[in-house]
Amino acid sequence: MTETIISIFLGIGLAASVGFRVFVPLFALSLASYFNFWELNESWQWIGSLTAVITLGVATLVEISAYYIPYLDNLLDTIAIPLATVAGTAVMVSTVVDLSPIITWSLAIIAGGGTAAAIKSSAGATRLASTTTTAGFGNPVVSTVETGTSLVMSIFSIFLPVIAFVLVILILFIIFRLYKKIKPTKS
Repeated sequence: MTETIISIFLGIGLAASVGFRVFVPLFALSLASYFNFWELNESWQWIGSLTAVITLGVATLVEISAYYIPYLDNLLDTIAIPLATVAGTAVMVSTVVDLSPIITWSLAIIAGGGTAAAIKSSAGATRLASTTTTAGFGNPVVSTVETGTSLVMSIFSIFLPVIAFVLVILILFIIFRLYKKIKPTKS
């Protein structure tokens, strides 16, 4: 039972990381599986192959680099929200162990995809606000923070999943509080 809970925390942590950068957590999970640090579900063993490590590593570098190109970063955000939702669902499915498929997929869609989508939507809104208020000059700072957060969350998720889960709750709470502040009040 403990292994199942830890695997759920891992999946949620990686899903949150996907909300900041789609490929960073997938690459981290691939490395963890390749070096036999984390065992994935049978149907996801391929992610630990050398081919997957190289492919996800290249995709990670391309994604990180692209977010430093003005206006391309905003374009990427429009396609990254659905991609993050799918990737968040996928990392959750790949990590959860010892649960029935219906529970695994329900958790993956709600907790994995939902967490990734919520964080990616907030990150996209932050970048759009940065573009509007700084003419895009502040976007590299936003990109650096997002990439750094994705890296930190991925590392915590793999090595300290319980702390990663607590960080996800904290991040979602901060997003909720910020949303409540900027949400127009009804008169």
